[in-house]
Amino acid sequence: MSDPVIAQRSPYVLELDSGTYWWCRCGRSAKQPFCDGSHQGTDFTPLKLELSETKKVALCGCKHSTRAPLCDGTHSKLG
Repeated sequence: MSDPVIAQRSPYVLELDSGTYWWCRCGRSAKQPFCDGSHQGTDFTPLKLELSETKKVALCGCKHSTRAPLCDGTHSKLG
């Protein structure tokens, strides 16, 4: 699998309503941190995020988190 594009070197901190969201894994989406279909033709597929209640989340912006779609601080270690 190829490496994702780093969309930003910090998390997207958002308050999201309950529901289903599709987190962009490829880093190419113009609607970061969510998928807009820009992964077409790549090895990537979006990651489903389901929330049962309104919640503040920190979604990974660098696309390298080991806890995707949540930020784990990996962005601070990227070269």
